[in-house]
Amino acid sequence: MNTANEGEACWCGSGLAYAECHREIERKAEEYRKKGWLIPGRGMIKTPAQLAGIRESGRLTRRILDLVGAEIRPGVTTAALDRWVHRYTLEQGAYPAPLGYRGFPKSVCISVNEVICHGIPDERQVLREGDIVNIDVTTILNGFYADASRMYSVGAVSPAAARLVRVAKEAMERGIAQVKPFQPLDGIGNAIEPFVRSHGYSVVRDLGGHGVGLAFHEALHVDHFAKRSSGYLLLPGMVFTVEPMINAGGPDCRYLDDGWTVLTRDGALSAQWEHTVAVTRDGVEILT
Repeated sequence: MNTANEGEACWCGSGLAYAECHREIERKAEEYRKKGWLIPGRGMIKTPAQLAGIRESGRLTRRILDLVGAEIRPGVTTAALDRWVHRYTLEQGAYPAPLGYRGFPKSVCISVNEVICHGIPDERQVLREGDIVNIDVTTILNGFYADASRMYSVGAVSPAAARLVRVAKEAMERGIAQVKPFQPLDGIGNAIEPFVRSHGYSVVRDLGGHGVGLAFHEALHVDHFAKRSSGYLLLPGMVFTVEPMINAGGPDCRYLDDGWTVLTRDGALSAQWEHTVAVTRDGVEILT
């Protein structure tokens, strides 16, 4: 990694001298690089000011997910939920990141039952008693992005569906617990997949988490399955999503011709929870 004059202000904008701020972090990171680890460049490290902006966007994203739950009930269309998210986001002075992103036509991704992710809200899709629903919200507030999703139950759901939703949430939490400075990025998947498999479920391998904060999708891909490699090392200031997609059946995916919707190939239920997280100097901060 690059060095700086130790008496100069640190490049991260903390207001501290480099010697008091990033010198020791970068010295230690260089030792890991010599051992074969991939070290994130400074472009992948958020400054304190950027983290503050992402944190504020994360608060709004969390509030949207808190409030939209009251709108979910049998008979509601996914298009109606999309309109609610769109209206509320604009009322807060923010913008829904999915709208227009690479041609995506709506403000939120809504994935029902066997849809793994990227479901497009539709007037013809009516929620029914027993459905499980993932709502994936990404908010742009003052130029900063935060991305999170939750599972919701429509009325009373089957014990099997409830169990899948519960395990998927714990899988995400176990992955987030591995986020610590100078730990491997691959530790996330190494914690998630064995836990998921122990419950008889599978982890989707085609899709994963990603860097986020200054753009919707930034450098850094986060796998949620087990790997053994000297991949990226986690450093303070990195921001990315942890969002394992858990299938009740096999891990294989099927893609619709709309270019977005991803379903389980075998038609089994799927569940996903997601947070945007930041690596801190002593652990992890959940920003959403």
